[in-house]
Amino acid sequence: MITYNTDGVKMPSIKKRLTTAWVKAVAATYGKKVGEIGYMFVDDEKILEVNREYLGHDYYTDIITFDYSEGDTISGDIVISLDTVASNAQEQGTPYDDELHRVIIHGILHLCGINDKGPGEREVMERAENKALDIRKTL
Repeated sequence: MITYNTDGVKMPSIKKRLTTAWVKAVAATYGKKVGEIGYMFVDDEKILEVNREYLGHDYYTDIITFDYSEGDTISGDIVISLDTVASNAQEQGTPYDDELHRVIIHGILHLCGINDKGPGEREVMERAENKALDIRKTL
């Protein structure tokens, strides 16, 4: 089950059924099933609060993923700052909708075991994001 909620922001105009089908399709390409995934869309101040409280980080970010996966079933809470998504889209000259979906699937890719902090991992994550975005176009 995938849920979509907000805290302090308006729900982004995503097609929830299509997004859910897309998330499941992407997870399946990694041999994973979707368990409980909770998306929470927030503003910059809320994600900073979450980052400080749970991770001890004192900076803004676009996404924080809490992984509760077991075995081949991915589960987790994914917190996304719509403010940072918007500023990243503007900075990169990318449509907001494209950047939002990139971040939505970024969290799922983390739950599937893809990291982006170590040497060479960022490039692996970018390739996985692009592959996932291509899957979205086919749905």
